[in-house]
Amino acid sequence: MDFQTLQLAVQDRIAVVTLNRPPVNAQNAELRAEITQVFDELSDWEDVSVVVLTGAGKVFSAGADIRERPNLGATAGAYGRHNRLVRESFYAVVECSKPVIAAINGPAMGAGFGLVMASDIWVASEDCYVSMPEINVGLAGGVTFLQEVFGRSRARRMFFTGMKVSGAELYRLGLVEACLPAEELMPYAMDLAREIASKSPIALRLAKEAARLTQLMPSRDAYRYEQGNTVALSKTEDAKEAQRAFLEKRAPVYVGR
Repeated sequence: MDFQTLQLAVQDRIAVVTLNRPPVNAQNAELRAEITQVFDELSDWEDVSVVVLTGAGKVFSAGADIRERPNLGATAGAYGRHNRLVRESFYAVVECSKPVIAAINGPAMGAGFGLVMASDIWVASEDCYVSMPEINVGLAGGVTFLQEVFGRSRARRMFFTGMKVSGAELYRLGLVEACLPAEELMPYAMDLAREIASKSPIALRLAKEAARLTQLMPSRDAYRYEQGNTVALSKTEDAKEAQRAFLEKRAPVYVGR
């Protein structure tokens, strides 16, 4: 695929998506459309089991490109189209059928932090921070997702002040798997991706679906739903192969069915 604002590399069942819009990977309409496209397509790629999302340079993403915003209100329907692009780029990551690891290589601000929050697993560099700074430019947005991640007080403090939260603080709060020197970030993320990619593709797909959908269900219904997944998976060739490999003390060879 030919992209203008991001890079895609696929190897050994791992897709690495790199935001690449210098100097700070600010999100304009083109980048958001390409994020939506790449995650929609990766959802259907049978040779991909896991996605790593990161940013080029020293910034993960500085959020929305504020230069697109001032004249939106002057054209009928422009804000609606803009907001739809924002939503769809976020939910393309959330709804991707493959687990998504966010390798936060630098500041992730506003909509940049939104992409992190859309991901399944977070890994941070020591020089990264996250924030929702919209209040500093007279706007407000994103508290919905902040309150899913942080406690009430911290989420609202971040929302009302634009407060920055460092990678080290994210690790202290248990929100990232590791906080590492910059040069160790991608090797760690790739090691984690390889571990995930070694699992049954069909089990991974249902595990990702369950992790997302059960958040919306009462616990009794969620547990019943997961039990249904276990029954369905038990009938697959991959489950039988995994059990044979366990008994034979060897690595399983999955076929994805």
